[in-house]
Amino acid sequence: MNRLKAVLSKVLGIAPDSINDKTSPSNVESWDSFNGLMLASELEKEFNVKFTMEEVVSVKNVRDIKESLKKHGIKLNG
Repeated sequence: MNRLKAVLSKVLGIAPDSINDKTSPSNVESWDSFNGLMLASELEKEFNVKFTMEEVVSVKNVRDIKESLKKHGIKLNG
Protein backbone atom coordinates (compact mmCIF):
# COMPACT_ATOMS: atom_id res chain seq x y z
CA MET A 1 0.00 0.00 0.00
CA ASN A 2 2.93 2.33 0.67
CA ARG A 3 4.09 2.07 -2.95
CA LEU A 4 0.57 2.89 -4.16
CA LYS A 5 0.28 5.84 -1.80
CA ALA A 6 3.69 7.12 -2.90
CA VAL A 7 2.61 7.16 -6.56
CA LEU A 8 -0.74 8.79 -5.76
CA SER A 9 0.97 11.37 -3.57
CA LYS A 10 3.56 12.22 -6.23
CA VAL A 11 1.14 12.50 -9.16
CA LEU A 12 -1.69 14.24 -7.31
CA GLY A 13 0.40 16.34 -4.93
CA ILE A 14 -1.42 15.16 -1.81
CA ALA A 15 -0.19 13.81 1.53
CA PRO A 16 0.15 10.01 1.67
CA ASP A 17 -1.66 9.88 5.01
CA SER A 18 -4.71 11.54 3.43
CA ILE A 19 -5.15 8.64 0.96
CA ASN A 20 -7.71 5.91 1.58
CA ASP A 21 -10.04 3.65 -0.45
CA LYS A 22 -12.52 6.50 -0.94
CA THR A 23 -9.95 8.97 -2.30
CA SER A 24 -11.27 9.89 -5.75
CA PRO A 25 -11.49 12.61 -8.40
CA SER A 26 -14.59 13.92 -6.62
CA ASN A 27 -12.65 14.70 -3.43
CA VAL A 28 -9.16 15.48 -4.80
CA GLU A 29 -9.09 18.67 -6.86
CA SER A 30 -5.87 17.75 -8.68
CA TRP A 31 -7.26 14.37 -9.86
CA ASP A 32 -8.44 15.51 -13.28
CA SER A 33 -8.46 13.58 -16.56
CA PHE A 34 -4.84 14.45 -17.34
CA ASN A 35 -3.58 13.39 -13.92
CA GLY A 36 -5.72 10.27 -14.18
CA LEU A 37 -3.72 9.25 -17.24
CA MET A 38 -0.46 10.24 -15.54
CA LEU A 39 -1.49 8.13 -12.57
CA ALA A 40 -2.14 5.11 -14.79
CA SER A 41 1.25 5.55 -16.46
CA GLU A 42 3.13 5.89 -13.15
CA LEU A 43 1.32 2.89 -11.65
CA GLU A 44 2.22 0.80 -14.70
CA LYS A 45 5.88 1.72 -14.23
CA GLU A 46 5.88 1.19 -10.46
CA PHE A 47 4.14 -2.20 -10.54
CA ASN A 48 5.30 -3.39 -13.98
CA VAL A 49 1.77 -3.92 -15.30
CA LYS A 50 -0.19 -2.75 -18.33
CA PHE A 51 -3.74 -1.49 -17.86
CA THR A 52 -6.35 -1.62 -20.59
CA MET A 53 -8.07 1.63 -21.53
CA GLU A 54 -11.25 0.15 -20.05
CA GLU A 55 -9.49 -0.31 -16.71
CA VAL A 56 -8.16 3.25 -16.80
CA VAL A 57 -11.51 4.89 -17.51
CA SER A 58 -13.43 2.69 -15.07
CA VAL A 59 -11.41 3.84 -12.03
CA LYS A 60 -13.60 5.86 -9.69
CA ASN A 61 -11.45 5.77 -6.52
CA VAL A 62 -8.38 4.23 -4.87
CA ARG A 63 -10.30 1.04 -4.10
CA ASP A 64 -10.79 0.54 -7.87
CA ILE A 65 -7.06 1.00 -8.43
CA LYS A 66 -6.32 -1.65 -5.80
CA GLU A 67 -8.80 -4.03 -7.47
CA SER A 68 -7.18 -3.47 -10.88
CA LEU A 69 -3.73 -4.12 -9.45
CA LYS A 70 -5.04 -7.27 -7.76
CA LYS A 71 -6.33 -8.52 -11.14
CA HIS A 72 -2.78 -8.11 -12.44
CA GLY A 73 -1.41 -10.23 -9.60
CA ILE A 74 -0.17 -7.36 -7.42
CA LYS A 75 -0.68 -7.88 -3.69
CA LEU A 76 -0.92 -4.74 -1.56
CA ASN A 77 -0.70 -4.68 2.22
CA GLY A 78 -3.15 -2.40 3.95
